[in-house]
Amino acid sequence: MTSSQDSAGRWSDLDRPPLNASALRNALVLPGGLWTSLDVVETTGSTNSDLAARVGELPEGAVLVAEEQTSGRGRLDRTWTAPARSGLFVSVLLKPAAPVHRWGWLPLLTGVAAATGLAKAAGVDLSLKWPNDLLVNVAGEERKTGGILAERAGGDGVVVGLGLNVTLRADELPVPAAGSLLLADAVSTDRDTLLRAVLRSLEQWYGDWVRADGDPAASGLLDAYTKSCATLGRRVRADLPGERMLEGEAVAVDGDGRLVVETEGGGTEAVAAGDIVHLRAA
Repeated sequence: MTSSQDSAGRWSDLDRPPLNASALRNALVLPGGLWTSLDVVETTGSTNSDLAARVGELPEGAVLVAEEQTSGRGRLDRTWTAPARSGLFVSVLLKPAAPVHRWGWLPLLTGVAAATGLAKAAGVDLSLKWPNDLLVNVAGEERKTGGILAERAGGDGVVVGLGLNVTLRADELPVPAAGSLLLADAVSTDRDTLLRAVLRSLEQWYGDWVRADGDPAASGLLDAYTKSCATLGRRVRADLPGERMLEGEAVAVDGDGRLVVETEGGGTEAVAAGDIVHLRAA
């Protein structure tokens, strides 16, 4: 893990200036607030892994941001890589005072918070693909611009990571289905502004959820997620554990955060974990 202060040539791409760690701390680490520390490193393998390794020594609200991740991970152990300073690669440590059986809502909550904050700061409409992808519209096509990974850490902690493509250009996209805020015609791609917006939004949504004892309906989270979820109303294929496959229409997200799929025979099945493929446009 290399500090951003030690990097040579940190202005090598003038379109991608480094984050201002001290200004971010001054804006976000406030008395009585959720965020208790904020560190920016130049490069690391995985911000999630780094925070998880320190869960015993850090209080809730620790934030770790990397200018570049060399071993970033998504769901199903997929890799997440991007050029240095082209995106936001951030992990936060949460220790929820809410029932453990409701912790599965944290990646969905983070998606709602990110979409809400970025809509204001970037001027881009983002939608959510269940359970943890952020989508933008690029030239009429739905593209993935971000992903979320939540992992248990220690007995009482959850590390939630967000990877977001901000200034990736078309020739830098890892796969054709990827996108970025730049390609979605964002009004701002200033990463300091975007990170502040995301973390402030996450603090608000998380606070409401904890105060509601993790109840997604009472906190307004279920309604907000349903309205932002691009998966609902679509025909989907769910690739499930054990090499099982399920096809049908995604009709709801239930109180446990599971995707409810209506099958051909008229029955329904709640999917708790799996890879979801959108089969047709909404």
